[in-house]
Amino acid sequence: MKDSLRPGLTFEFKFKVPETKTVPHLYPESPEFQVMPKVLATGFMVGLFEWACVRAINPHIDWPVEQTVGTDVKFSHTAATPPGLTVTVRGKLEKVEGRKLTFSIVADDGIDQISEGTHERFIINASKFKSKVEAKAAGRLAEPQV
Repeated sequence: MKDSLRPGLTFEFKFKVPETKTVPHLYPESPEFQVMPKVLATGFMVGLFEWACVRAINPHIDWPVEQTVGTDVKFSHTAATPPGLTVTVRGKLEKVEGRKLTFSIVADDGIDQISEGTHERFIINASKFKSKVEAKAAGRLAEPQV
């Protein structure tokens, strides 16, 4: 982690919503999702916010040796966004507590505010994290990793 990673860091990230990020594409094997409206899925919206935060902080960590993982999301999803509209994510790094980062997020689709809330990420050592995940996948017990 670099000294430049400090509270107050702001960012803006834009993403034009394709049809592949709508509800029917979230879990294609779900028959229930297949009949739902083709609007930005909440699950993809959360991923978009994570992506925006990762992009904003990567210059301030030792990427890719250090990476971040999401540990908490608290977002509303108050307006539907059809494909073709561009979502603008505006964020601010509110707190840096050791390796825990807390962001505030507001997003709009050019017509409506679609979301606001908070997101926490945790800075990890990528190789150590990967080793623990591999051990877990192989059925070997590993210490919990945050």
